[in-house]
Amino acid sequence: MDGQDRRVKRTQRLLARALIALTLEKGYEAVTIRDITERADIGYATFFRHYRDKDALLREVSEVVLAELTAHFPGSPDADAVTVGTTLFRYVQEHQNIIRVLLSIHGSHAPLQHIVALTTQELLQMYAPKEDSIVPIEVAINHLIQSSIVLIRWWLEHDMPYPPEHMGHIYDQLIDRPTRALAFGPLRHEYPAQ
Repeated sequence: MDGQDRRVKRTQRLLARALIALTLEKGYEAVTIRDITERADIGYATFFRHYRDKDALLREVSEVVLAELTAHFPGSPDADAVTVGTTLFRYVQEHQNIIRVLLSIHGSHAPLQHIVALTTQELLQMYAPKEDSIVPIEVAINHLIQSSIVLIRWWLEHDMPYPPEHMGHIYDQLIDRPTRALAFGPLRHEYPAQ
């Protein structure tokens, strides 16, 4: 069974890499399942043993990215924002092709919407709203996430002109620090420590 699991994972990796490469070359909408299987050197019917359609493959790619990002972040929810930002931009640098694909896809199957929704829910569970803030916590969290995405997009579009460590400081000063100061209260007591 272990050998079969490895073959399944290998097939899924090949299909994901093919999807990413083809999307960067010609755009997601233009990519067909036949294109993906030919690029991956996998049988056409084999694709459907793993995925219903290319959107299902894309969803899995985005879930892997989210899981990896979560695993890379410092364990404590009150970790230093510079460290968080540096970790984020280091991940983006190391996985820039996948991130470019996720940022490029719009519409009903945009994986970024799923990532934003999951991250929003996680942060809403983590932090209480700041008392007497004019900005509701859900608005602040959305701003934090969307601003981070815009900063990542700018960095990639400009060929990553600053190292991840510098971007960590920019993230802290421009996005994290002012947003938290304005609307984030304390960590929720019921949030489990990492």
